[in-house]
Amino acid sequence: MRYLTIALAKGRMAKKSMELFEAIGIPCEEMKEEGTRKLIFVNEDLKVRFFLAKANDVPTYVEYGAADLGIVGKDTLLEEGRRLYEVLDLGIGRCRMCVCGPREAADKLKHHELIRVATKYPGIAKDYFYNKKHQTVEIIKLNGSIELAPIVGLAEVIVDIVETGSTLRENGLDVLEEIVPLSARMVVNQVSMKIEHERISRILDAMRVLLREQGGRMI
Repeated sequence: MRYLTIALAKGRMAKKSMELFEAIGIPCEEMKEEGTRKLIFVNEDLKVRFFLAKANDVPTYVEYGAADLGIVGKDTLLEEGRRLYEVLDLGIGRCRMCVCGPREAADKLKHHELIRVATKYPGIAKDYFYNKKHQTVEIIKLNGSIELAPIVGLAEVIVDIVETGSTLRENGLDVLEEIVPLSARMVVNQVSMKIEHERISRILDAMRVLLREQGGRMI
């Protein structure tokens, strides 16, 4: 039997993902070793292996078949636009992708003015403004401290992930428009879904039962 390979986005999401896998009977003791430098973590009994990757890379590993399954945030899936099956909303890390800015910027959005938008997510921002709002904007890609952009005059608004909104409020910014709700999703390689249909279906069925018990939401 070949290994079923699962890619997990590093950090908090990986920890919570492994709690779900353990709850459906797919533990991986190797992942619990403190200070380990291993890159691949294996459950030999079940012929399942896990690896951790940067969130942006998880959809790439899954699309190209280096991983059969992956767990990653919806924001990454939207931004990367990879060809894969999105099969479950795991309900981990719920938040929102929003257009944010000072209150006075709301009129510029309402009247479809030409504005500058700063974001870590240019793909999502472009799709929202051009395809959904039909508003022409200049999109500026930034890599950190997005909230700074409207404060120093680089952009009128930002497109960013909002959890509690406290960082926005501390910097005099508000949520002006909501683009899409976000959470962790399970994705599957298109070929793997055919050749490993039985094993993957068992995992999905067990995960659906668990999510129902936990009050999670499926797609």
